[in-house]
Amino acid sequence: MSESFSLAGRIVDLHERDIRPGVVHVVDGRIDRIELVEQDVPDRYLLPGFVDAHVHVESSMLTPSEFARVAVMHGTVATVSDPHEIANVLGVDGVEYMIADGTDVPCTFAFGAPSCVPATPFETAGAELDAEAVDALLARADVPYLSEVMNYPGVIDHDNELMAKIDAARRRQKPVDGHAPGLRGHGVEAYASAGVQTDHECVTIEEAREKLAAGMKILIREGSAAKNFDALIPLMDEAPDQLMFCSDDKHPDALVEGHIDDLVRRAIQAGYDRYDVLRAACVNPVEHYGLNVGLLREGDRADMIVVSDLESFEVKDSYVGGVHVASGGETFIPRKTSPVVNRFGASPVEPSAFRIEAPGATRPTVRVIDAVDNQLVTSEAHIDASVRDGEIVADPERDVLKIAVVNRYHDADPAVALIRGFGLSEGAIASSVAHDSHNIVAVGSNDEQLAEAVNAVIETKGGIAAVGRGTTRLLPLPIAGLISDRPYDEVARRYTALSRFVQEDLDSPMDAPFMTLSFMALLVIPKLKLSDKGLFDGESFEFVGLRIGDLR
Repeated sequence: MSESFSLAGRIVDLHERDIRPGVVHVVDGRIDRIELVEQDVPDRYLLPGFVDAHVHVESSMLTPSEFARVAVMHGTVATVSDPHEIANVLGVDGVEYMIADGTDVPCTFAFGAPSCVPATPFETAGAELDAEAVDALLARADVPYLSEVMNYPGVIDHDNELMAKIDAARRRQKPVDGHAPGLRGHGVEAYASAGVQTDHECVTIEEAREKLAAGMKILIREGSAAKNFDALIPLMDEAPDQLMFCSDDKHPDALVEGHIDDLVRRAIQAGYDRYDVLRAACVNPVEHYGLNVGLLREGDRADMIVVSDLESFEVKDSYVGGVHVASGGETFIPRKTSPVVNRFGASPVEPSAFRIEAPGATRPTVRVIDAVDNQLVTSEAHIDASVRDGEIVADPERDVLKIAVVNRYHDADPAVALIRGFGLSEGAIASSVAHDSHNIVAVGSNDEQLAEAVNAVIETKGGIAAVGRGTTRLLPLPIAGLISDRPYDEVARRYTALSRFVQEDLDSPMDAPFMTLSFMALLVIPKLKLSDKGLFDGESFEFVGLRIGDLR
């Protein structure tokens, strides 16, 4: 319950761009009045709360209600959340699950209508949201925008079904989010003119400038795998009103350490204008998405935070709707029990399922996915494969491992290819978090351990697993194979232990091996990826053969 109270300090007015001593008077969850004073006030700063302008809550492996318990400790009072991860598994029921779970906690979750479920027709998903389903979601008052339109070739080619979804949002004057990694030139103009308004996938500042010139807003992303802050933050001096901050995908260990507060801190310490930075973190997303989130003005909902200073931005207290939700690194939001929902139909697999035969060639030249640490994009390499007993095998000494995607919805032969970058000296890792269709993706040094890791995930109907050094380690994710039903601190601790095992015992050099693994099946991010149906070129948008010269 919100209470009436008064809070004194140095009030940061992001609209007038000044700081004045005063007292904020809160009555029934709203700011009744702001009293400016001459006398001394406590040495602290009051400002609007932070907003994550684009996040998939599911990537935290937490329910919305559990995510909120962590986020408010970092001063996050609202998120613009795309539920397309769970929608790919459960359809509209998944979207409704997220909305319901996030409704009764003091943190604002603005869930959008997923535009691309499945993301492409080149993979098996658990559900499909057609234009009619998307239109019905957008008709709801609690669905304020159309989530990221990932099929940018479909937009440029005016795909009828996709354009109907965009039109449904535009008719209701609801924003349309974009997703167009690497799109440049005339393609950007066509994408923006179709009504797409944002992009969070820019890797270079040149790409971002083109999209800004086309009228799009740029979300500066810093997540657990994709880290674009350093490349894009100079835009703060060029187009601050067109910028927002987001995490996109943040795993539980990283969320516990920091959220949007960390990006604000880094931008301020890098010398950018504090008001520009804070408007990007607080005001711009509220205004762009029309969020029901207060901005520290009289009559606003009392969504605000208290920080110790305007350099370290250590969050002392957080309030949402007048409710004191966090203080001193402690959350006051009580834990709730969320129901378990899922869709999982895969049976255990044998090691032979991952065999790649090599007929008629001693060392065929093959395509290899080159994974890039801290990026979603990959590149394509061509190497001479290692062959033993008539089959192509992994070669850990060359950092050439097998990657497999196993259909989680029904039994089918897995797709198998080769990958570099994970650096496993032995063992295997597997996950049912595999954007965007969330089949099981696995990387391993041999077929036997690949099967062990995949089967560990299948046995629990979802989770992340690591096999090696004579042990199997697992974090179960029983909710849609994406989300844990355990408290955030336990999830973060177990996830950290799994990651360290992969890094220290299996010798992976990656900062976030499981996060990077989860994007190796994401076909809408170039260059070379693997779906349950085969090896896929994300630039030409077509399947390719493993062996160079082979036709798919």
